[in-house]
Amino acid sequence: MNPILAQREVALAGVALLAVLVSLAVGAPGGGGTTATLPEPVGQGASWYRALAAPGGGPFGRRSACGIVIRKGTLGIAHPVLPCGAKIFIAFEGHEVLTQIIDHAPRSPGLEFEIAPALAEELGLHGVQQIRWTFARA
Repeated sequence: MNPILAQREVALAGVALLAVLVSLAVGAPGGGGTTATLPEPVGQGASWYRALAAPGGGPFGRRSACGIVIRKGTLGIAHPVLPCGAKIFIAFEGHEVLTQIIDHAPRSPGLEFEIAPALAEELGLHGVQQIRWTFARA
């Protein structure tokens, strides 16, 4: 056997082995995967989560990733992972509202939620603020 060909075969076998090990590590529980997970609930036994949110939503008249036309009075919230239509409660400074996911965002780094301007006004939320949220239960 040609020594150069043997060297290439050994190198390819090494690359294949490395690929298998990486795929096992990523797929293993607690591995290096990048699947989204929920943050830890706030308080013992609580089902409320904390998140950074800010008013946003882009120009009025545009269609969101969920297919909703964003208007001045649209009440909703955007999140990069939660599915369109998911119902959640948002709480901020004593105000609590039931809303739903209407877009996939935020587009601003560090934010977890982008709140439609009409909903932000209803909550009294201006600028980047920490909110509490939870899933609506049926």
